[in-house]
Amino acid sequence: MAEKDLDYYLNLNWTLIEGIDTDFEGNPYHYIEIKEIPSFLFCAKTRERAREKYKQQLKWTLQVMLEEGEHIPEPGEEDEEPDWESLCP
Repeated sequence: MAEKDLDYYLNLNWTLIEGIDTDFEGNPYHYIEIKEIPSFLFCAKTRERAREKYKQQLKWTLQVMLEEGEHIPEPGEEDEEPDWESLCP
């Protein structure tokens, strides 16, 4: 199996979470989060701009994760949630 590289990860069908919030001055902005990468957040003034530009930040985020040898959870991968019932008496 070929090593999963940056292009592989960039082309996955990530679960985008889009929303609108307001900054400290009450101005609205649009954000995009990626469910599988909790540390990822991209903000822009418009929804179109957020959708157009978030992939560049995703690329940088993935590059760092690959360089650091971090596990990159893929869309559809089961969450490795511990079985709390068996861990906590």
